[in-house]
Amino acid sequence: MSKKQYRGGAIGRTGRGGYGHGLHLGLARADAVDLVAVADPDPQGRREVAAAVGADRTYEDYREMLEKEALEMVTVGPRWVDCHEEMVLACVEAGCHVYCEKPMAHSLESADRMVSASERAGVKLAVAHQGVYLPQVQAAKRMLDAGDIGPLQAINATGKQDHRGGGEDMIVLGTHLFNLMRFLAGDVAWMTARVTANDRELRPGDAREAAEPVGLIAGDCIHSCFAFENGATGSFVSRANQPGNGQCFGLELIGRDGRLMLRGGAPTLIAAYPYPVWLPEDGSQVWNVLDLETAPLADGNRLAILDLIDAVERDRQPLSSGVDAVKALEMVLGAYASQIAGRRVAFPMSDRTHPLEGYE
Repeated sequence: MSKKQYRGGAIGRTGRGGYGHGLHLGLARADAVDLVAVADPDPQGRREVAAAVGADRTYEDYREMLEKEALEMVTVGPRWVDCHEEMVLACVEAGCHVYCEKPMAHSLESADRMVSASERAGVKLAVAHQGVYLPQVQAAKRMLDAGDIGPLQAINATGKQDHRGGGEDMIVLGTHLFNLMRFLAGDVAWMTARVTANDRELRPGDAREAAEPVGLIAGDCIHSCFAFENGATGSFVSRANQPGNGQCFGLELIGRDGRLMLRGGAPTLIAAYPYPVWLPEDGSQVWNVLDLETAPLADGNRLAILDLIDAVERDRQPLSSGVDAVKALEMVLGAYASQIAGRRVAFPMSDRTHPLEGYE
């Protein structure tokens, strides 16, 4: 439990990315934070949010809020990435620890600047990949580290595969999966990918903006392969308009002696298959849905804020840090770099610009 109270503020943009997936609610639900101010260019939006979280003061300009309120912890909430760097750098300059919505940035060079600035200022930067904070994922990590499924051999991820399947699915939802993959399997050494549009190879003119401005995307089918530094392999698949109503979204971890499955957006389910060989025809071998403590995704923001506070007080990186978010973004953009180059891409990528720039 924290020994002090932190002054908190929330930045949002009603109608242009809003407050993301409720990042400000994480501040409001953390006992060690007093959420004292809200900034939003939209008058009605900021009044409504301030009333909902009990903030006493509101501002049209977040810069004025940062100047006047002596804040220590701020959420950068808009889902749109066009404002993230500007907002994060302003918070960092004001000496605030930051919890930022994902995706972190449109390009690696933009994300790098945010991380470098926070490190120079000595403040902590966390990004809203909430999955790593949830009890289900923490339990999977403990089981993996304990060797319950033997040495990890592969980790396979599947996107939601709805109408956004392909590039939009990969940046909007796949970024959560990539952050989880690294949390469970460690760093990626290199990757390769195939990106197609309408059953043909990607070509100039295919790059486009997503439904919301989260950076350039392309393709309606993506299959990425990852080589982790620990020797495990990984994959990510997303195809547009697949059956199942998104229920395939999640991860499967394959070990020498068994498997673990994390399914759902929170994720909401963790199951174990404690056998070395996958034999669905053997009725005695079944998946065990584990009776573990669970938490809804909505609580992920509160857990993230609590972890950010602990990171500040122990001078460590948050569990989902800016550094981690850069590496998850690299797994997104590396797919395009590999497809365009026609070869595997080593990490960290030397070219930090967006691979689709000039491919519109």
